Amino acid sequence: MAELDKKDEPARNAVDETPNVTAVNTVEARSEAEAVVALDAPVDRGEPILQVRNLVKHFPLTQGILFKRQVGAVKAVDGISFDLYQGETLGIVGESGCGKSTVAKLLMMLERATAGEVFYKGQDITKLSGRALKAVRRNIQMVFQDPYTSLNPRMTVGDIIGETFEIHPEVAPKGDRRRKVQELLDVVGLNPEYINRYPHQFSGGQRQRIGIARGLALNPEIIICDEPVSALDVSVQAQVINLMEKLQDEFDLSYVFIAHDLSIVRHISDRVGVMYLGKMVEIGSDEEIYDHPTHPYTQALLSAVPVPDPEAREGRERIILSGDVPSPANPPSGCRFRTRCWKAQDKCATEVPLLAVPERFKDTDSPVAHESACHFAEEKDVVHAA
Repeated sequence: MAELDKKDEPARNAVDETPNVTAVNTVEARSEAEAVVALDAPVDRGEPILQVRNLVKHFPLTQGILFKRQVGAVKAVDGISFDLYQGETLGIVGESGCGKSTVAKLLMMLERATAGEVFYKGQDITKLSGRALKAVRRNIQMVFQDPYTSLNPRMTVGDIIGETFEIHPEVAPKGDRRRKVQELLDVVGLNPEYINRYPHQFSGGQRQRIGIARGLALNPEIIICDEPVSALDVSVQAQVINLMEKLQDEFDLSYVFIAHDLSIVRHISDRVGVMYLGKMVEIGSDEEIYDHPTHPYTQALLSAVPVPDPEAREGRERIILSGDVPSPANPPSGCRFRTRCWKAQDKCATEVPLLAVPERFKDTDSPVAHESACHFAEEKDVVHAA
């Protein structure tokens, strides 16, 4: 991979641009064994279990065949920070290409971050390797978007779910694995006798249940859900979402739930973060984001949600954004949404807005007092999510 040019290299020691997040209680492990023990320590409900700080992922753009040189970088994720608390669901929404799936891969260490830190129980997992990284991956699992391509068609359901025990044999002894797989199938609502069937013998909803069973196999604490229901029809979506909520209560799980469907995200999430062009532009509780949005992009996004009530729909303003989404290889200066924003002023082109509670709302208890990365954040009364 080509090296980043100095002009594209993110500042690794930059000031934290998200004053909304809590301080990280770091854990310094002197050995790999100490790190593994610390990663297995329990976390009290409501305490931060995953803390992301100034996370950056730039994909180099190169020219040449034999002698490659970098000519730029796609800034897929460009300095986001957030906390995931034990037992909660954090929803992440945004249009295609905003960096949601890249965040998921960075949290799973499927992609290496260009800069930034991801603290799991106080340890920066971007710096871990060997047994310690293996322990992290046991405790942080993923449910993928496509239930058709995420399952190996040449393997039976028993082999797909049981493969995790080959990598982590400490979770289930060899002679006990078939029973464990059947228990997992029963937990996700599938007949345990299906253990010898192949993926093509299942519907899309059943395949996604198999993916969830695979994610649960190692008794994880966090599950990253990368658009887990976008490939399913509406009735099956409801079944899978209800299953995930039931499993969260049963196994005390924490979810990072990534999706396009705003109504589904509201249904399952405790807090919601909105992304635009690699940045987190607004974050708050589901009520704060859906009923009291203050960022113009969030307001435009919510105004596009279909409303089933004809009378409510008639009196509702639809915000139509002008222009196209800028290229992540050449994002606008200052606020990245300014090229499509009806509030944009000169200040928006020169100053990057911080993700923080706006000054005018800091001393209020109103739901509008939540983090929003806009110089002119304010509530827009005509926007109401369904």
